[in-house]
Amino acid sequence: MKRNTLLSMLVLAAMLLSACAAPTPEIVEKEVVVEKPVVQTVVVEKEVVVEKKVVETVVVEKEVVVIATPETKEPVILRYADKAADLGTMDPHFAAATNDRNLVDMIFNGLVRYKPGDGSVIEPDLAEALPEPELVGGKQVWTFKLRRGVMCHPSDAVPSYELTAEDVVWSLQKSANPDTSAYAGEYDGMTVEAVDEYTVKVTMEKPLSPVLFFPKVADYAGGFIVCKQAYEAVGDEAFKTQPVGTGPFMFDSYSPQEKVVLVANDAYFRGRPLLDAVEYRYMPDINSRELGLKSGELDVINGAAEGIWVERMNKEEGVRVDVYGVGEVATVHFDITVPPLDDVRVRKAIAYALERDEFLALFGEPVAANVYSPVPAQFLAGGLTQKEVAELGLEYAVDRDKARELLAEAGYADGFSLEMVSSERESYLKNYQSMQAQLAEIGIDIKIEVVDHSGMHSLIREDVNPIVIYVAWRPNADVYLTRFYHSDSIVVTGAKPDTNFSHYDQIDDLIEAARVELDADKQVAMWKEAQIKIMDDMVSYPLQYQNQVTARHDYVDFGHELKSALALYAQITENTRITK
Repeated sequence: MKRNTLLSMLVLAAMLLSACAAPTPEIVEKEVVVEKPVVQTVVVEKEVVVEKKVVETVVVEKEVVVIATPETKEPVILRYADKAADLGTMDPHFAAATNDRNLVDMIFNGLVRYKPGDGSVIEPDLAEALPEPELVGGKQVWTFKLRRGVMCHPSDAVPSYELTAEDVVWSLQKSANPDTSAYAGEYDGMTVEAVDEYTVKVTMEKPLSPVLFFPKVADYAGGFIVCKQAYEAVGDEAFKTQPVGTGPFMFDSYSPQEKVVLVANDAYFRGRPLLDAVEYRYMPDINSRELGLKSGELDVINGAAEGIWVERMNKEEGVRVDVYGVGEVATVHFDITVPPLDDVRVRKAIAYALERDEFLALFGEPVAANVYSPVPAQFLAGGLTQKEVAELGLEYAVDRDKARELLAEAGYADGFSLEMVSSERESYLKNYQSMQAQLAEIGIDIKIEVVDHSGMHSLIREDVNPIVIYVAWRPNADVYLTRFYHSDSIVVTGAKPDTNFSHYDQIDDLIEAARVELDADKQVAMWKEAQIKIMDDMVSYPLQYQNQVTARHDYVDFGHELKSALALYAQITENTRITK
């Protein structure tokens, strides 16, 4: 009777707990085993000598016990859809495509970083503090003290281990090697050495201002730090799809043309992420991404770089659209070594046939605005404004009659044909198609083959396009000029092939002199002089900058104010959370 009363009371308690949304209790019977003393008689030589107490184990009774069932917690997964068709690489030193940059931003760190959500601020990352440079024997020395306890992600090949100066030195040397990095040209004149386990010394042959030095060791391009043991264990090819870094998220899986899954790094030095995982999905079609967001299948999407799309999506209930920098610059690059583009009259004819406002109308405010020099004056010191280029006679305002005259002078009165590839991304394809239509007005026939975004990046680096439209952001004027116009950066044949699609080699001295000029005014003047030469030779024709556009449900909190991001997406960090 007592046992039944107890059982009734426990059932009632379980019901009350359930009503309070507690975990559902489980009622079980449990055998309670106790030790019980008994008396034994010990007989010695047929005589009773003593009665002795001993202990034996017996089952006394069965007792009803309530065991609370553990509450099942659904993992918090952020589902992000990008406009690319597939992954290119997750080796950060080759991650040139925007979709690849987004992923490596979550997986890796640099010695320093651009503050999440505000690319104008540099702050420590793997380093404890921002160092001040010293001059030693005429050379500039930057000494970085590393954070202790930063752990490399565990992988199938190598268990987790602490990142040390050895990893940093090896990684920056990898960045400087053209065989293992697309950014090797950025590391000329730099040597790196480990002073001790947690101290790295970077020596520059020629002193640089902080604004030019820090981007080389920041969480951008070649500045990402790779874990040496993991890379060497799997090899360079495998590492592209099995990356190991120190960032807030770790690689989990890759499904080609579908998604990459990243999971939270429990040992992240800034604290475990609030998200359990990120699903980075590949959806090149904007209508599919938009439908996925509206249906709730997706939490965040890469939006359309169109003012009208931004306006329409902002009217959707529960959806917010973020338009933010940095503004990637779309530029038309001419290969000046191939006929008929080896004739400057032909290149200038193309420039006069193009109208910036026609390109701009494809995107519109607040997403885009015209630019008039390779370095965007709206964002960076050293750029040229519309007024400046107009006064120099280098604006190339649309004049198709003049364009036809120049073509005739060059022997191409009947025009000519060119073939090229374009990415499927709107920021590329729309510009290529607009150029195609505009140049048809002067008899130039452009044939365009559309390939996936990563494929385009590979092909243009093999020099397949006589005209390359490239959309990119670079952190300062020196990087723009070095990577697009220095002879070392010429695709395929350069000493350190990069993105000099024009094969231009006329401003090396100016670029190198400006790089080491410590007087800011003189440095800016030299950058402008270099661009005046570029525009006069019509090596490239700047079109517009395009801001980043991201749409999200209002329950997504990125964890930072979103002003600008050199990672070219809204940045998912350890502080990003879902609030629903």
